[in-house]
Amino acid sequence: MSVARLKQAAKESVSGLPREFWWLWTSTLVNRLGGFVATFLAMYLTVDRGYSAMLAGLVGALHGLGGAVSAVVAGVLTDRLGRRPTLLVSQVSTAVTVAVLGFVQDPVAIAVVTCLVGMTSNASRPAVQAMIADIVRPEDRVRAFALNYWAINLGFAVSAAAAGLIASHGYLTLFLGDAGMTLLCAVIVFAKVPESRPERGGAAAGGGGGDGAMDALEPEVGLGSVLRDRRFMAVVGLSYLVATLIQQAFVALPVAMGAQGLSSTDYGIAIATNGALIVAVQIPVTRFLEHRDPAPLLMASALLIGGGFGLTAFAGSVGMYTVAVTVWTLGEIINSPTQMGLVARLSPTHARGRYQGMYSLSWSLASLTAPLVGGTVMDRFGSDALWASSAVVGVVAAGGYAALGRAMRNRPEAGGSGGEGPGSVVDIGAGVEVGVEVGAVAEREVSAGGGAVAVGVAAGNGAAGASSGGARAVGAGPGPGAGAG
Repeated sequence: MSVARLKQAAKESVSGLPREFWWLWTSTLVNRLGGFVATFLAMYLTVDRGYSAMLAGLVGALHGLGGAVSAVVAGVLTDRLGRRPTLLVSQVSTAVTVAVLGFVQDPVAIAVVTCLVGMTSNASRPAVQAMIADIVRPEDRVRAFALNYWAINLGFAVSAAAAGLIASHGYLTLFLGDAGMTLLCAVIVFAKVPESRPERGGAAAGGGGGDGAMDALEPEVGLGSVLRDRRFMAVVGLSYLVATLIQQAFVALPVAMGAQGLSSTDYGIAIATNGALIVAVQIPVTRFLEHRDPAPLLMASALLIGGGFGLTAFAGSVGMYTVAVTVWTLGEIINSPTQMGLVARLSPTHARGRYQGMYSLSWSLASLTAPLVGGTVMDRFGSDALWASSAVVGVVAAGGYAALGRAMRNRPEAGGSGGEGPGSVVDIGAGVEVGVEVGAVAEREVSAGGGAVAVGVAAGNGAAGASSGGARAVGAGPGPGAGAG
């Protein structure tokens, strides 16, 4: 590929996104550039403080527990208080708790403060993801989520390398540096990122929130309604399975490599492939993923992730471990932006925070349970059993995504809240019908009597139409063919 074509591809990858998104993207990058503590927490506790590996594992689990609790709470606050206030409170609180963690020495105090760090740091995720869905046009969301994910991994790669040098001057410097960078994120958000929570009867800031008529007609959605949204909760469950597999890379994989006589340097080389691949190919791959049916992509990603970890059973050298990491990383590159885009599509406009919070919960629970599951299987049955079962879990997840895709295409009755589940039709008032489709092709003809309002929303390549004598029709969709007649 010529330099001119590379420049054109890069321009197309970043063009068309609102300025507010890029300030949010910058905040994410700065946050991850300073994400030192989570990476080196276990080493800090065992090497610097001299605590046992068991205590380090317990503290890590408490960090995950705090994140699981805050995912749901922050999702509700994102919808009620707003995206910007939730994000600012999360970032300022994270800066304070991380700084405090650098000074406490009592094991109980360390455990408590680490749990608070997990709560405050994870609280920003629903707000960031809901804000991206608010300000970015539906057809650009997969690309926007991919760019944000790319910033996270770029920041992680740089911070992981820098953290070792900073820690050589003392771990307190590491904690205070993390706190300072997180506080800088809050300053960026406060100065440059406006509130994006949609008001009923109007579109979100930046024009990406959706159609004003849709906002006005959408009913209130509570947390219980999210839990009753069967299609969305299926996505959350499948996300948990995939996240549990990916978490094994940071728990079971180093243990398995160590048992074969490989060093921590060898593990670092193998796992560095993950971040390097994401930084190198995430953006080009996402240009291929945009505007495609998510179900086949998610099926392929689950098979790659499961298969990659399954290959680990045959690894005995750094090279073979690197091959395995490469395979499941390709699955991760496909899965993350596609799944986040799907969550945004399934989320009613005025409940995006709750939906994103529940989605974040799947990853928080995975970080909490994956070490326990992986360690138990390895202790009782050996590492090969863990890698074989990982391949099976990948196949199960792929089957789940296939079933979810069929459910979307078959347009069953609504099982979700707010009428914005895939393939749903919800009567939300006299003479008003809202139809929403998610899939490769979504077509709907809505007939209404005089004075009725028909709203069609298509997420994917679809068409929505309304016909009647005197009816008003509103059509919105990222794919071609959305319209009214």
